[in-house]
Amino acid sequence: MEQFYATGKRKEAVARVYLRPGNGKITVNKRDVETYFPRETLKMILRQPLEIIEQQDKWDIVVNVTGGGPSGQAGAVRHGISRALAEADPDVRPALKKAGFLTRDARTVERKKYGQPGARKRFQFSKR
Repeated sequence: MEQFYATGKRKEAVARVYLRPGNGKITVNKRDVETYFPRETLKMILRQPLEIIEQQDKWDIVVNVTGGGPSGQAGAVRHGISRALAEADPDVRPALKKAGFLTRDARTVERKKYGQPGARKRFQFSKR
């Protein structure tokens, strides 16, 4: 049985994605996708690559995801699924690339600076 593997990342989340020929079952951390991601928007995010290439019922997907929160994890899973699909079938790569799913989203939390309470916020200034 052939299997395709890819890694997806977003913020602090890292998703290891295994793609196998099947009937569209998605498993995240040994749980069904419906229970792992209860928010409808998150489920929609990780199904986007399959919908673009119209192969929702062609692959079984097993995902191990760690780090970050629900939104970052969903983004990481989408990135991993896209990379695995591009590896499985090079013909779908242009469609996924055009949608921007193969690009690692580099936006992360900006670090806190010294002399300030946060990354950009300053301590209260008193003129007198």
